[in-house]
Amino acid sequence: MRILTWNVNGLRACLGKGFLEFCKKEEPEIICIQETKMQVGQTEVSLEGYEQFWNSAEKKGYSGTAIFTRQKPISVNYNIDSEGHDKEGRAITLEFETFYIVTVYTPNAQEKLARLDYRMAWENEFRTYVKKLDEKKPVIICGDLNVAHQEIDLKNPKSNKGNAGFSDEERQKFTELLEAGFIDTYRYLYPEKTGAYTWWSYRFNARANNAGWRIDYFLASERIKDKIRDVTIYDHIMGSDHCPVLLDVDFHYE
Repeated sequence: MRILTWNVNGLRACLGKGFLEFCKKEEPEIICIQETKMQVGQTEVSLEGYEQFWNSAEKKGYSGTAIFTRQKPISVNYNIDSEGHDKEGRAITLEFETFYIVTVYTPNAQEKLARLDYRMAWENEFRTYVKKLDEKKPVIICGDLNVAHQEIDLKNPKSNKGNAGFSDEERQKFTELLEAGFIDTYRYLYPEKTGAYTWWSYRFNARANNAGWRIDYFLASERIKDKIRDVTIYDHIMGSDHCPVLLDVDFHYE
C-alpha cells in the first residue's frame, strides 16, 4: 500500500501547480492533505476512483484537512476528543479492517510561542486519542505535525532553538507521542540521514539552499514497524512550501 501526505498550503492554489498530475502519477491508495484552506464544494478535485472526506475549519480560508481513499472506510471521525471542540478542521480518522489512518494538521505555536498553551493541550488530547485507537488495531498517523523533533531534522537548529516548531516543549510532546507506542517511520529507516526536509520558508531563498525543516511525518504503531518498506520525501516537487511524503507499507485495506 502507498499512502501520500502533503501540506498543500491552499488546495485551490496547489491544484494549479501540479497536484492532480502528481497524485495520478504516483497512484497512492490513500491521499492525505493538510491546510486545504477551503470549504467543501468550493472547487472540484477530480480524482477518479477515490472516496473523499473533508474536515474544513469554520474560519474560511484557514487550516482544514482531507483524505481521498480508493476503498470506503468502515467509519470516519472528525474529532480527537469526545467534546468535539476542534473548530479548525485539524484531523480526520478513517477506520479500515486492519488499521486506522489519521491525518493531522497540528496547531502552530506561533511567533513568541503565543499559542503554546493551546498547542500543549492539543498534544495531550491527540496522544490520548491515538493511544485508544492503537488498543483496537494498528494506527498510521500522517501529516504536518509542526515540529522538528531532533537537531538533525532542521538545517539551523542552534538559531531556531526555542522558536515555534523547535521549542523544548513541542519536541518533548513529540517524544511522548513516540513513547506512547509509535515510531517515526523515516527515522526508523534512515536514522542518520541529514538534509531531509519537508518544509522551507518562502524567505531567504530557503528552498534553493535546502535550509528546511522536517515537520511532515508518517508515524506508525510500533508493532507494525516490520511492515514499513520505505518513506520517500519528494523534495523536488513544488506546489507548496511543503513537499509530498510517501509511505510504502506492507499493509492492505483488508
